[in-house]
Amino acid sequence: MQSFSPTQEQSELIDSSWNRCRKYGLDHHTSPYLHKLTQGEISSVIEEHQTLVTTTNNEVLPYYENILSNTQCLIVLTDNQGQLLDSWGDQRFLDRNRKEFFTQGVSWTERYNGTNAIGTVLATGSAVQVAKDEHFLRANRFMIGSAAPILNSKKEIIGVLDVSSDAYLPHAHTFGLVKLMSQSVENRLIMSTFQRDHFILIFNANLDNIDSAWSGLIVFDEQGTIISANRRAELILGHDIALTKITNLFNCSLTNFKNHPENLPIPLMTLNKYEMLGLVKRPTAKGIQVNDFRQLQTAETGSQPSLTTVEQSTLADTSSAPESDSEISLDRIGFGDEKVARCIRQAERIIEKEIPILIHGETGVGKEVFVKALHEKSTRQSHPLVAVNCAAIPSELVESELFGYEKGAFTGANAKGGIGFIRKANKGTLFLDEIGEMPLKAQARLLRVLQERKVTPLGSTESYPVDIKVISATNRSLKDDVEKGLFRQDLYYRVSGLNLELPPLRDRTDKTDLFKELHRIHRAPDQAQELSADILALFEKHPWPGNIRQLGSVIQISLAMADDEIIRPDHLPDDFFEDIRRQERHSTHQEEQPEEAPISNSSSPMLEATLDQVHQDTLEVYQTNKGNISRTAKALGISRNTLYKRLKALGIK
Repeated sequence: MQSFSPTQEQSELIDSSWNRCRKYGLDHHTSPYLHKLTQGEISSVIEEHQTLVTTTNNEVLPYYENILSNTQCLIVLTDNQGQLLDSWGDQRFLDRNRKEFFTQGVSWTERYNGTNAIGTVLATGSAVQVAKDEHFLRANRFMIGSAAPILNSKKEIIGVLDVSSDAYLPHAHTFGLVKLMSQSVENRLIMSTFQRDHFILIFNANLDNIDSAWSGLIVFDEQGTIISANRRAELILGHDIALTKITNLFNCSLTNFKNHPENLPIPLMTLNKYEMLGLVKRPTAKGIQVNDFRQLQTAETGSQPSLTTVEQSTLADTSSAPESDSEISLDRIGFGDEKVARCIRQAERIIEKEIPILIHGETGVGKEVFVKALHEKSTRQSHPLVAVNCAAIPSELVESELFGYEKGAFTGANAKGGIGFIRKANKGTLFLDEIGEMPLKAQARLLRVLQERKVTPLGSTESYPVDIKVISATNRSLKDDVEKGLFRQDLYYRVSGLNLELPPLRDRTDKTDLFKELHRIHRAPDQAQELSADILALFEKHPWPGNIRQLGSVIQISLAMADDEIIRPDHLPDDFFEDIRRQERHSTHQEEQPEEAPISNSSSPMLEATLDQVHQDTLEVYQTNKGNISRTAKALGISRNTLYKRLKALGIK
């Protein structure tokens, strides 16, 4: 049985709940109070929350049917007052006197039933798991409850979803399950509310998981304004996104978002330089239809990709380049930089050996691309490369995703159980990206797999042999994490056979050749073949905090702005210049200055000249269009917000 170790936050939630129970006048021997609505009140409440009940019953629970058919547990849905709306599952773990408490209209607030998963969620607004002895009333200590709030688009609680059992299920997975299910309900409610008239973007770091409940979901209108989003989207993007322009969050124009084929994943880059993949769903209430030759081409070639293959999952994690020509081989990763060449030489020598590889490097230096190229160079190339971003999977579900699970072990979209990423990579390569984010419990299981070369799925007693080449990557110091107790020392020595350090872009001696190569990869056949000397000089000057990932994004945006022209400075995104200015301010502050001389925040003459040219071009186009903001922004290939910034700098707006 897998135990559940409460976090400090969970323990504080339980302690606070017990204090509230005492204030209500309850003690441990108080009998639960059956507070139930009248039949007329029940009908009224059910009618009021019919959409919530129907969505949960028809659109969410079918994906989790195996938990209902294989385990003794009960799924309970309440409204925002804790009044039971409906329940599904097996009541055999309940004695005859307790079954009445799980019928429609019964209140599960703390006032009537003490500390319990539903009541404590309503009191705190947080998901919570209440173990047997954590129930305040002794009469309720026969069960374990895991519950999570269901929020509407205004982030208000509209209901609570609870899974109660007599501890048949592994506790941690039950907790992860209920959070996943509540997120699924929220996502379905958002879809049903907005899909008729608005665009919906679904995005995730991994193509294999893009249709899962933990994907980000954003609703935007014709003008690109975000009018709703799920909690996962805000968590991934790291800030409040309400009423923000979607083009301010991703390196993609509104036109591309609105016109991209629905069934084709679109590569995206977030503000914090994370690579994502998205699917855009157009409004179902269609307006005037026009010819779209892409739809004809898709229909003729049958080119819509499957979203579930391991190989495409791998490409989602490792490809920043858009075309088949962008498949970067090992001999095209370096262009003369000695540090990169050393990494390649060392990796080539041990790729066929059982020695694991640990790649260090800042975010965006190309760790994923390096692993993909290394896999293609090895004799394992005909078998899967399975890339797992350890930071992108909810912590409660890491073990089931990695090691797989038997039918009924906890749950999943597949009623037959799950094979897990490790077994999917059999005879191939397993790439564990951001391995430092892996929970300690999963680290222990992974250590066992690496030692025994066997994997045992959750809920199973059978072990399966695996033959995998393990490559891990991290952008932090695992040695420091070992000292802090965040990473197991024995696992560290298991995954760090050969340590490689990929240098940041700013330190590479082959930057110029790399600039040219990425430009060649991303440009269309009818676009200019070379980068100008001015652009190359600006690229050399740039600090590239997002490394190669940022470089690819800048080149893609610039090519989109330039169209069939050679890239000019005014085609570069505004934050490109802000990075240069920030670096120069930092460098200026680092230098010793005479006490009487103020520190200068001015940019270099070269950058100032470039910005002057950008502003001059903006002014000329603005005057040509007689001050029309929309036409000027369109002519310059920039957003209205960017245009307003430039005009403000010119003293016009």
